[in-house]
Amino acid sequence: MRESKIEAYLRRRVKEVGGLCYKWVCPGESGVPDRIVMYRGKVWVVETKTHNGKLSDLQAYQAKKILQQGVNYMVVDSVEKVNTLVRLLLQ
Repeated sequence: MRESKIEAYLRRRVKEVGGLCYKWVCPGESGVPDRIVMYRGKVWVVETKTHNGKLSDLQAYQAKKILQQGVNYMVVDSVEKVNTLVRLLLQ
């Protein structure tokens, strides 16, 4: 499945449960994840990829920085992983 389709599915599923799924645009800072997902006090930073897609070195560096701050981070590369993220939001 194409990355754009996975990202669209992510947006749709998060909206269905009442959450927010904002595109993250960070001028001057390359490699940041695609989306910030928020639901009832829970925040996840999400990188979308095609199935078996690999993070670039810069994306991996940004992921490490985010995780070091104690922020929830996930790579979603399938419908199943989007559904897993939604289940985590609803817990």
